[in-house]
Amino acid sequence: MVDFFQTKTIGLFLFLYTGMFAYGQNPQVDQSGIRIMFYNVENLFYPTNDPLKNDDEFTEEGMRHWTFWRYNEKINKICKTALAIGEWEPPAVIGLCEVENIECLNDLVNDSPLKKFGYKIAFHDCDDRRGIDVALLYRPEYFELLSFESIKLNFPEEGSRPTRDISYTKGIAGKDTLHLFVNHWPSRYGGQLATVPKRNFAATVLRAKFDSITAVIPSANIIAMGDYNDHPDDESMLEIMKAKKTIAEMGKGDLLNMIWQYEFKKGTHKYDHEWGILDQFVVSKGLIDSTSNLYSKQELAQIFDADYLLEPEKDGVGKITNRTYIGFSFHGGYSDHLPIYMDVLFK
Repeated sequence: MVDFFQTKTIGLFLFLYTGMFAYGQNPQVDQSGIRIMFYNVENLFYPTNDPLKNDDEFTEEGMRHWTFWRYNEKINKICKTALAIGEWEPPAVIGLCEVENIECLNDLVNDSPLKKFGYKIAFHDCDDRRGIDVALLYRPEYFELLSFESIKLNFPEEGSRPTRDISYTKGIAGKDTLHLFVNHWPSRYGGQLATVPKRNFAATVLRAKFDSITAVIPSANIIAMGDYNDHPDDESMLEIMKAKKTIAEMGKGDLLNMIWQYEFKKGTHKYDHEWGILDQFVVSKGLIDSTSNLYSKQELAQIFDADYLLEPEKDGVGKITNRTYIGFSFHGGYSDHLPIYMDVLFK
């Protein structure tokens, strides 16, 4: 696998050179802060059958004919995107969802051009039946790991299927503690209304974690990133998480949704010809206090919509994400979601 990536390296950097500098300067370059990325990578499965998971379709013999060649191409595309977002200096922290196992993560950080940046992995294999998990990659020189916890969502409804855990990582960035949550809430498969209670339950669990941290440290720096499978104005995000669109709207105990600002302008996922914002950063009030050791601003949060991640929509207007699969047909793109990123600055 290493040889595969070595042959790709020259092409990778030529590819990146043509379009990566249209975005904001990465604060890691001048050591004024760190960049944090989140990406739903669309079904990054390891191409061998795990008898304990419902992953048969993502094998060479399965319905999607998922081969190691296709898998390696996808690993390479994720690497390209991380390097492009970081402008040659890839993000200090990368949150991922739809990753099957530790083998996928090891290949990404050890057998791709990301290898030279020394990423470490915070990961727990959860009970999701398909085996699609969340993970956090971090560069120890920018984020010093203090603790890691995988938070299980035990739905109260009898017979509920297990879902992805919420990942909680605490570490030191700059001169202060930074709390990071990675989420991939239950999907809308089966109907939006029918699945609302599960996402509301996930929101209740996550909000309780925010409150338990700020009860001890009111000015705590907290970022919850993820594919929430809900939009910013849905009940889970607005009413339960209490994540507001602007700083001016925030009251006591409210959080800030850093990506909501792009509503009607951009989106992270397109469905039925409409862009929506499913992938979001939600932050604590402490993180937007410019007098703190760590702080951020709304303008420092972005949806990364580089041209290569998009393509013309065949039966609609405008563009759509350049996906790995369209239905069960291999398309060879990147993902059905766009990544997001934000910068955290040091005082």
